[in-house]
Amino acid sequence: MIEKKYRLKRTKVVGTIGPNSLSKKKIKRMIMAGLNVCRINFSHSNHEDALKIINIVTELNLELDTHVAIMGDLQGPKLRIGTVEKNCTLHKGDNIIIQHGNNKSNNNQIFVDYKTINNDVKYGAKILLDDGKLVLKVTQIKNHQIHCLVVQGGQLKEKKGLNLPNTKISIPTITDKDKIDLFFCIEHKIEWIALSFVRNGKDILDLKEILQKHNSKSRIIAKIEKPEAIKNLNNIIRHSDALMVARGDLGVEVPTQKVPVLQKKIVRAARRNAKPVIIATQVMESMINNLAPTRAETNDAANAVFDGADALMLSGETSVGKYPIRVIRIISKIILDVEASDERKFFNKILPLKSNHRYVSDSICYQASEIANQVEAKAILAFTASGYNAQKVSSNRPNAHICVFTHNRQLLNTLSLIWGVFGFYYNKFDSTDNTIEETQLILKKSKIIKSGDFVINIASMPIKEKGMTNMLKLEKVR
Repeated sequence: MIEKKYRLKRTKVVGTIGPNSLSKKKIKRMIMAGLNVCRINFSHSNHEDALKIINIVTELNLELDTHVAIMGDLQGPKLRIGTVEKNCTLHKGDNIIIQHGNNKSNNNQIFVDYKTINNDVKYGAKILLDDGKLVLKVTQIKNHQIHCLVVQGGQLKEKKGLNLPNTKISIPTITDKDKIDLFFCIEHKIEWIALSFVRNGKDILDLKEILQKHNSKSRIIAKIEKPEAIKNLNNIIRHSDALMVARGDLGVEVPTQKVPVLQKKIVRAARRNAKPVIIATQVMESMINNLAPTRAETNDAANAVFDGADALMLSGETSVGKYPIRVIRIISKIILDVEASDERKFFNKILPLKSNHRYVSDSICYQASEIANQVEAKAILAFTASGYNAQKVSSNRPNAHICVFTHNRQLLNTLSLIWGVFGFYYNKFDSTDNTIEETQLILKKSKIIKSGDFVINIASMPIKEKGMTNMLKLEKVR
């Protein structure tokens, strides 16, 4: 059984399932250690492995009475160089040509899988290879060839990434490979779909159009990893369901020292709009090989919790790392320690806007959080069909547990990504008083609340109509 302390942590943990964690036994132990969302990375996972993950998680949710969600992370237009001749090293001051093609790259020419690169890149632009380890500067564009000067040299390795900071690329955000993986996600009702290298709101709308065409309820995570996305952040937030601060490529395309400030800016913007936000990349990187994280990694993870991130994501740590279960347990302990600290309890208030058509509902969600903090309520009970109330209450980061009851089973898994939210299946909703009484009994049996605790109930009245929230009730559990 999952330990109560891991079950009731507010900040969620996303773990990537890969070669070293793809077994029912290991995923079960990861869930018991505090895993909330299993990530399928389509840059590396094939559909056979993805289906195994889906089946295992579905089985374990039934066996453990959990609501672990699945995230399908689309590869996106990741630009890469092809194969490279042996012992190929670029030196500062060298001249080199970049062009589209499948030939082996060498000290004189680099071939890339990017047909329109010569049309997109401009004179003087920077080209980064291998996560910025090699830096080139464009000196001339002629006859479909890009002539470059090596600014920062190093070994040229095959299949490594190519980044073009501040260059607008013409490749679609949703590639042909992404569409194949997306249809797989739709077919298997994966709850969250992460879209890579998002540039603007239109990228999100293009994905939404495909999902709507196939009647999919999957929700979209916009991965923020390009300078263009930072410029269009408000528009991206408006159209997406969640955000991911993908610090890997973001840290290549913008100066590294700017990433911490951008991270805080993105988290605040997401909270302000009641959208979940995930912090990703190198969270516990050293634990791929080591038994414990570095002090810097521990501090980084703790600070993300202090900032109010909904979730922390592990990549190589759980997919190929030596200690996939241990790293989940350690990051869960870090989260719990921060959440128990008085320092965590001060978040900027997000006041409802009168101009919003949901002003009444939003006001009740806001006041539920305020009153819960004032009376030290143990739980806020909310009833939802869409999850809107859950996200709105969560965005205020109350100290009380947010317990959400819904008749929508798929939504239960979806809610597992959202800060502080714990989902319960409930489908009676015959009268407001009966519903409140029965749902409180469910929480007492789950040992989330006990007699004498204060709880806050928010709902729509009459409850059968499942309209917008218009009722708040504070009471002491009998």
